[in-house]
Amino acid sequence: MSEIRDINLWESGKRKIDWVKRNMPVLSSIEKEFIEEKPFKGIKIALSVHLEAKTAYLCLVFAGGGAEMYVTGSNTLSTQDDVAAALVKEGLNVFGWHNASAEEYDRHLCSVLECGPNIIIDDGGDLTHLMHTRYAHLIDKVIGGCEETTTGINRLIRMAQTNTLKYPMVMVNNAHCKYLFDNRYGTGQSVWDGINRTTNLIVSGKNVVVAGYGWCGKGVAMRAKGLGASVIVTEVEPIKALEAVMDGFKVMTMEDAAPIGDIFVTVTGCKDVITASSFKKMKAGAICCNAGHFDCEVSVEQLSQIAVESFEARTNLTGYRMVDGRCIYVIAEGKLVNLAAGDGHPAEIMDMSFAIQALSARYLVKSRGKLPPSIVIVPEQIDNYVAVKKLESLGVTIDVLTEEQKAYLGL
Repeated sequence: MSEIRDINLWESGKRKIDWVKRNMPVLSSIEKEFIEEKPFKGIKIALSVHLEAKTAYLCLVFAGGGAEMYVTGSNTLSTQDDVAAALVKEGLNVFGWHNASAEEYDRHLCSVLECGPNIIIDDGGDLTHLMHTRYAHLIDKVIGGCEETTTGINRLIRMAQTNTLKYPMVMVNNAHCKYLFDNRYGTGQSVWDGINRTTNLIVSGKNVVVAGYGWCGKGVAMRAKGLGASVIVTEVEPIKALEAVMDGFKVMTMEDAAPIGDIFVTVTGCKDVITASSFKKMKAGAICCNAGHFDCEVSVEQLSQIAVESFEARTNLTGYRMVDGRCIYVIAEGKLVNLAAGDGHPAEIMDMSFAIQALSARYLVKSRGKLPPSIVIVPEQIDNYVAVKKLESLGVTIDVLTEEQKAYLGL
């Protein structure tokens, strides 16, 4: 039971999955545990995460642990059709294809929920939202879920505050082995991979405007600086803005940054970060892209309204010509630049994030009936276990406290 573009693409997808598996040693060790232990025997898992090779390997790890998998993507442009085909060839239920329409995307989300899942693996909160609205009659079957992103966590927090969250959701995004590495180093590298691949332009010497200085924004700004750019940060939170200043970046409003920037990257999780008033001030050739979860940060709609025409400048790069002849460019329709215009985070980084996902899902099954219907912190043991495993894979050993030292520290 699947709905994909073309099953004949499976061999290419399998090669991609095999490659990332070679570079995800922590998840590989967990796979061995799961195959022996079968912690998800009799469990249905509904998963909506960017459907590319690293996610596919996570799905296979769950399946190896006995889970019946129902898989879709969390972004219409990040689904890779050959990877989806490879999962179907392995016997998983997959619904989704690249560049799906809004109606198709919605249908695919619904398809994975109609199985009556016990565990939900979410990226951005769409599955959880649908489960609490259209599929509320299936909530009794849900043991709990895991959320991958800052955007999704923010949605869950609002639900928890209003007592509308009906099952436990583990905040995978807030685990140290997720946000310290995935959000910072993963986003930092993959965003520039996507920009550079799409534009084929130099970054050095340009003015880069980074909107948002959370962990993702820190990574994007750090990589831009490393590539030789002059970096400007825009923020709404005073402490984060001050942190950006102390890190050596210029901080100003988006309106002040608009006429200066050459490349704009939004990483806020909010809407309308770059709007018509900023577009009108931008220099000819300015490039805008988004690294936040949803495609509402760069207001492509407002840009379309003030442009006299739009055209395909390069693959995944749309040009908008203004009345005065200036052209402003948007990468991947304002959708996630690192996935819609690239392959996402490096495999070694997602090794830790997906290890947290896998172990958190097992934690939910083992804790069935014991956790409140609210947001749940990733247990420290899971975080530390992943860190130790990652260090081992890198050939790194660290010191261990003696009993006297533990006593001195009050541990």
